[in-house]
Amino acid sequence: MRIGRYAVVLAVVLALTAVCSSARVRAFPPLFTASVVSPKTVGWTSYRQLNRLPELTSGVAAAQFASTDPQGANRDYWDGPQHCLSLLLGQCVIAAHAGAGEIDGIWFTWNGGDVRGIGNISIVLDGQLVVHAPLQDVVDGKLGAPFAYPLVGNASQSSGGVYIHVPMPFRFAMLVTTDSSSFYYHVTYRTFADAAGVSTFNPHDPASDVLNTMRAAGARDPKPPIPGARTVGGAVNLAPGGTAELADVHGPGSLTAIRLRLPQTTQVSASEVTAGGRAFGHGGSSTFTMRIDPHNNGIRLTRRFDPEVTRQSAEVVVDGAAIGRWAPNQPPASPSGAYSVRASSQGQWQQESIDIPAALTRGKSALTITNRFISSDQDFNEFTYWVDDWIAGKLQRTDLLQIADTASESAHDYHIVGQTWRGERTFDYPLGSDELSALARSRKLLDGLRLRITFDGETTVDSPVGEFFGSGFGLVPVRSLMFGIDPDSHTFSAWWPMPYASHVAVQLYNGSSMPVSGAHADVTTAPDPGAAAALTSGRIGYFHSSSHAGPTVPNQDWEYLRANGTGKFVGNVSDMIGPDNRSYLEGNERVHVDGAPTPQVDGTGTEDYYEGGWYFNRGPFNTPLHGNTAHLTAVTGCAPSSDCTAALRLWLADAVPFQNSILVGIQHGGIDETPATYSSTAFWYGRGNVHW
Repeated sequence: MRIGRYAVVLAVVLALTAVCSSARVRAFPPLFTASVVSPKTVGWTSYRQLNRLPELTSGVAAAQFASTDPQGANRDYWDGPQHCLSLLLGQCVIAAHAGAGEIDGIWFTWNGGDVRGIGNISIVLDGQLVVHAPLQDVVDGKLGAPFAYPLVGNASQSSGGVYIHVPMPFRFAMLVTTDSSSFYYHVTYRTFADAAGVSTFNPHDPASDVLNTMRAAGARDPKPPIPGARTVGGAVNLAPGGTAELADVHGPGSLTAIRLRLPQTTQVSASEVTAGGRAFGHGGSSTFTMRIDPHNNGIRLTRRFDPEVTRQSAEVVVDGAAIGRWAPNQPPASPSGAYSVRASSQGQWQQESIDIPAALTRGKSALTITNRFISSDQDFNEFTYWVDDWIAGKLQRTDLLQIADTASESAHDYHIVGQTWRGERTFDYPLGSDELSALARSRKLLDGLRLRITFDGETTVDSPVGEFFGSGFGLVPVRSLMFGIDPDSHTFSAWWPMPYASHVAVQLYNGSSMPVSGAHADVTTAPDPGAAAALTSGRIGYFHSSSHAGPTVPNQDWEYLRANGTGKFVGNVSDMIGPDNRSYLEGNERVHVDGAPTPQVDGTGTEDYYEGGWYFNRGPFNTPLHGNTAHLTAVTGCAPSSDCTAALRLWLADAVPFQNSILVGIQHGGIDETPATYSSTAFWYGRGNVHW
């Protein structure tokens, strides 16, 4: 019964050569010819030998196919076959290249992150069909290793986007197609001048060691151990304006790890809550059972709901007796005085409670509750219900029902009539004044403390501590492959390989107004007799973190990095403050290499660049190579009417090489029209000068 499908697949494979030579398919040759030559890292080697990140290779270029608006406006999606690179037997071609190279990243989103409508994704490398499966199954990990989390992720794991980060090398051609032609997407890949050292991707190699390394991201050094590595550490107490020397090492070597413990930073509990829910309309209802303590002196029933749907009301029936109604933001009249209703706004989420007297609850171990639709401007939604019993004058939680959770609904015998919607919402709860003060102090410290590293007499790292380790918006979890933040231990770690020819000095400068006390720092270095020759010859580059902050400028991209010289871009962290409608996230990334007028990488949106979707509709998240590490609103620490977002993306296997210059920027808003304040840190290797 599957013969027809496989016949199409066979035809796709046979047509590969014709498609790759099509006039509509872009083939990117290497964009520069470097004066230095070293063996390129290919496939799993990129992640197995991360100590080789400083290498500068020749004949390698990075590029991207994407659903970018070709007119440069903000219509960055495909909604029909006319947008495909070409059509092949009814399949939409989204990427194709003739020559040697490697696919390093694939990202999609559609329908809030549900990509089932895209259908199958097919990947053909060197005439071999290496992937042919429903895209949703691929990103859900159903194909098995190496297509397993975190090398692939779905919209719940990547906050509205789906991705594939399995490196897939090819010797002479690649082709990627989908069943549908309506979606947002990008395919990031590298091209090689020749196929030396390249073997076609083997989808049957589970790469278990790489998966294990990825799963430990943010917790340990992902690089191979280096013989002779030595760690120096000590306490750090630093007055405002003071500088502490963390390490001063002579002789050729590599700085391999930095670890700071800053107990003054305070972990703020998560303010965003994501919950599944359902809704019913006219004539509809929901019924469920809640456990209570027979010795109660009355109970409080609470409902969490989405208040964006206005004038919701439902009759509440307990064990067959109508006792009142839910009426958001306006307590209903109580004919008998037997119960009271209190509504309290909790940020964007809202919750409402009904107190039910002991006469209706005492002696019972369970209640059956029914909500019957009365009115709404749309429908009546429900996300969470819980009951608290009055016991000895105190409220005690006895049960909680999470709507749209299969196990919870089953345990509470939940059923719904006339359902109109099922899905998820992510809203805020406001922080208290003490939490807001603690968050403000942490942000001030993380922004004012600067890590400074001088290699062979040149300071190439001078960055805010928060951004250098993943987020400047407070003590939040960061679990990327090359750096991390552990809020539980107040620890900030980084594992970039940072070579030097003769000397490295690591300092911490306190540019904040607060003294630092009780801090601790560890710096690990390893001897490398060949580092001096490799740096002198240009085979490897110095590590740089280039940071700057300020307001955006109308009609100009925010620049993550503008540099002259030779090197490669390997990632960035950004802290963004914009209007609370989050319109600044409409901006596309654009990467120009060696003065090219056309961007080598041209994206579809800021949250898309960080490989989420729909303004990060599932809230903050972490993966080894990208993440939205923090999101603050006016009630959770951002300024009034403002929105704060911290995000990171690493370019490791797909590092962007440059020979003469590089410009990595991003729009603020769809056409650089949204005023915002940005702070960013770009990571790169090489030799050169930074210009803003």
